[in-house]
Amino acid sequence: MEKYTDTTFTKKASLHTLGCRLNSAETAQLTQGFAQRGYEIVPFGEPADVVVVNTCTVTDQADSTCRNLIRKAKKSAPEGRVAVVGCYAQMEPEAISQIEGVDLILGTNEKYKIFHYLDTEKELAIHTDLNKSFFGASTTPEDNHTRAFLKIQDGCNYICSFCIIPQARGRSRTIGTSEAVENAKKLVANGFKEIVLTGVNIGEYTNTSGESFEELVKRLLDINGLDRLRLSSVEPNTVTQKLLEILGDSSKAMDHFHLPLQSGSDEILKFMRRKYTGAEYKEKISMVKDYFPYCGIGADIITGFPGETDTHFEETMNLLRDLPITHFHPFPYSMRKNTLAAKMDCHVHPSFKKLRMQSLISLGKAKLDCFSEDQVGSISDVLFERKNKQGLWEGYTTNYVKVKVESKLDLKNTIQEVELSKFEEGSLFGNLI
Repeated sequence: MEKYTDTTFTKKASLHTLGCRLNSAETAQLTQGFAQRGYEIVPFGEPADVVVVNTCTVTDQADSTCRNLIRKAKKSAPEGRVAVVGCYAQMEPEAISQIEGVDLILGTNEKYKIFHYLDTEKELAIHTDLNKSFFGASTTPEDNHTRAFLKIQDGCNYICSFCIIPQARGRSRTIGTSEAVENAKKLVANGFKEIVLTGVNIGEYTNTSGESFEELVKRLLDINGLDRLRLSSVEPNTVTQKLLEILGDSSKAMDHFHLPLQSGSDEILKFMRRKYTGAEYKEKISMVKDYFPYCGIGADIITGFPGETDTHFEETMNLLRDLPITHFHPFPYSMRKNTLAAKMDCHVHPSFKKLRMQSLISLGKAKLDCFSEDQVGSISDVLFERKNKQGLWEGYTTNYVKVKVESKLDLKNTIQEVELSKFEEGSLFGNLI
C-alpha cells in the first residue's frame, strides 16, 4: 500500500476498540491501513474525518457501551464519517443503523474492506458477509502499544451454550505457521519486546490448521531479538504437556496463563457445554504449576447462568479458593439471543447475580493482593509501558503483576531488573537494580 505524498491537506482518522485483545490486534491493523493512506491518527474523541468503532458483543453491557460510544463518535466528529465494525456490527446491524450519524456498518470480515467501502459508499451502507477467509492482524507502531498482539486464529468450533462468538466470527480458521513466524519477526524488527499470541480459541490451532501449535510456539521462541512470548486465553482442554515443556524450556516464555473456568460446578459446566469437569480443570492447573511454580493464572468466571443455585455457586467459590488462580475475570451471565442458554428455564434474578459478582470480585482482589504481596523481596524482569499521573513508571512482571517504580529515566518499552520492595494500598512497588 503506497503512502500519499501530498501534504497540503491531511485527513484525520480516529479508532476505538472495545473488548478483547483480538479486537485490539485487528484495530491496530486498520490503524496501519489509515496511516499508510496518509491519514493522521488522532485520539478517539477528537475531531476526525473518519471515526471507526471496533465493537464487542460478548454481553448486553458490551452492546450498550457500543451504542454510547457510537453516539460519542458522531458528537466528536459531526462532519466526519462514522464506521461501526466488528462483532456487534455483525450481530445487530439493523439496530446500529437506527443510531443517527452512522455511515458504515461492517461485520467481522467485512471490516477489512473498509477502505474500499469508504471510497464507494456515499449513503448508509451495511455489509456483514461472513466467509471462511482468515484475515491476519498484529499490533503496529502506529498503535503506540508496548506489547504486541499477534493474531494466529479466529472463530470457534465450540458451541458453548452461553456464547455468541461463533455466530459473530464464524468457524475456526488460522494463519499458517511460516506466515505467523514472519509476522512475528516484523514485530521484533519494529521494536516490540513482547508478543502475545491471540485469537478466539488459539488452543484449536492444530485441529484447525493441521500444523502443530506446539511447533509454532517453538519457532516463535527461537526468533532472534524476541525477549518475551505470552499466550492469551487458552481453553484448558487444549493445554498439553508438550506445550508446557516447550514453554518451560525457554526463558522467553512468560509464566502467566489464562485458562477460562466459567463455573466450578460440574452440573453447570455440563449445561454450559464446556469440555471439562472441575476435577479436570484442577488437574490442568496443577500441570501448569509443575512447570511454572510462580506463575500467575487468570480465569474467566460466569455467575448467574440459568439454573445456577446457591449450591452451584458455592461449588465455584470453593474451587476458586482451593486453586492458585491469581487474576479473576468475573462476568454476570448475559442472555444472548439465538444461543442455547437463552432458551433455558430458571434464569437467575439480577439481584442474585449482583451479590454473587460482589463475592467473586472480593475473593479475586484478596487472592491477587496475596499473590502480589508474596513477591515482595524478590527480583523480577519488568517490561515498562507508561508513566502514570503520579509520575511513577508502570510495567508488568513476567507473571503479570503491575509494578510501580520511581525513575528519572525514560523506561518505556524497556525491560529492567526490579527489586520488588513493598506492597501498599493494593499496589506493588519496586526499585531499579
